[in-house]
Amino acid sequence: MALERPTPEIVRRIADSFGFTLTAEALAEFCDLIDEGLANYEIVDAAWAARAPQAAVRPWTWPSPGENRLGAWAARANITESDEGPLAGRRVVIKNNVAVAGLPMANGSKTLEGYIADEDATVVRRILAAGGTIVGTSVCEDLCLSGGSHTSASGPVRNPWSTEHSSGGSSSGSAVLVSTGEADMAIGGDQGGSIRMPACWSGIVGLKATYGLVPYTGAFPIELTHDHLGPMALTVADVALLLSVIAGADGLDPRQAGLPAARDYTAGIEDGVSGLRVGLLREGFGQPTSEAEVDDAVRAAADVLAAAGAKVVDVSIPEHRDVGMALWSVIVTDGAVWQMIHGNGYGRNYRGRYSPSVMRAYANGRREHFADVSPSVQYAALLGQYMIERFAGTHYAKAQNLSPVLRTAYDRAFGEVDLLCMPTIPMRATRLPAPDAPVTERVRRAIDMLTNTAPFDTSGHPAISVPAGVVDGLPVGMMLVGRQFDEPTVLRAARAFEASVGGFLQAPGQR
Repeated sequence: MALERPTPEIVRRIADSFGFTLTAEALAEFCDLIDEGLANYEIVDAAWAARAPQAAVRPWTWPSPGENRLGAWAARANITESDEGPLAGRRVVIKNNVAVAGLPMANGSKTLEGYIADEDATVVRRILAAGGTIVGTSVCEDLCLSGGSHTSASGPVRNPWSTEHSSGGSSSGSAVLVSTGEADMAIGGDQGGSIRMPACWSGIVGLKATYGLVPYTGAFPIELTHDHLGPMALTVADVALLLSVIAGADGLDPRQAGLPAARDYTAGIEDGVSGLRVGLLREGFGQPTSEAEVDDAVRAAADVLAAAGAKVVDVSIPEHRDVGMALWSVIVTDGAVWQMIHGNGYGRNYRGRYSPSVMRAYANGRREHFADVSPSVQYAALLGQYMIERFAGTHYAKAQNLSPVLRTAYDRAFGEVDLLCMPTIPMRATRLPAPDAPVTERVRRAIDMLTNTAPFDTSGHPAISVPAGVVDGLPVGMMLVGRQFDEPTVLRAARAFEASVGGFLQAPGQR
């Protein structure tokens, strides 16, 4: 297809934006050169058209109000490709920023409203090949930029333990549908805690694996150095099973350099914690937003690990509190503006699998609907754009250069202990803000729970949230963090705790 040629006026405008001074003669010459250069773009267009994915025709439906009382379903489906495999008979729901071919993929936002995915994400292909049944997609927060569950364009996702409270975000729907038993397992995404936070507040298990272990191919990115996908389920065993299916290199994701060999993560999870050294991270407790009841519940959970044979000690990593949140905030804010907004989700300058259809749909939707995005997205856009314009992105560069300092601080602690332990979120689930609440309240309810989870997206260490107990009718979570690619130890300790407490409680009235 012939591409539209720019008029001289358009070329002049672009030249002016770069500060080029073009004579009328030079302008005409550049127009001719651009006309020649566009021939290469037309060749690429034709080559891609011959190879572009064609979306599968898969039946799906919008959820009815009666079956979506908590606002967690994005779309319903019943997709099975094999009756055999480790996931045979298991119902899996997919976060709505992950492509399921033939189903709508809105990413919680009006900016992708109406987009139908044209190919399966790698994790979706692997789930189907392993015999899993995809029962639909789950609501997520607007462009996944929220730790609360009040920012999705489709409305709030309500906590099954108390419908006036947040279920946590941004994988809000995935956590709720697992918590209510409407799905056995779920895929979530995590750039600042978005698997672990909703797992914590919804009372389920959620694992952010080591950076790169689970391929991100086919999911809508936020910031390439912080993007994670991972498993969510009611039990540690199911999280380990789903991880075994979805982990491993796919040859398409630039996040996956230097991965270890694929393995069965269910092996050894019943080996207990005898001899394991668990470090209670001092800086993970007693934060400005901490609630004493939450700290106490997690310390009591650590005592359970000690009774099961672990050696529990106090450790201090000042960098966790001093720079962890700041590094994450700068990288994700500036990085998301550059990649997710200006780069239409995918950005440029890396080898890997891109989605031209997502980029086009999002670019069109952003022009039409960006004014409608949530205040948390608006806040990130305003701050990040200001810093990019005023300081040329140098703070992003500084933060990325400093991130090894944080990673090394954690690794140094892992020379003394096998696991770090702290509250997943330092407070109980907050109340959902009213739709007309002040902007400050709606933004703070999206970010004020990130302090323990976000630093491990920057460092890349594996981290799991397991239910530590219930305080005043709301679940709280214990987070266990391990060495890079040491998911087996993280899962083993999580399973030992689960066994010691006799399994995790379900939300009242569920199942």
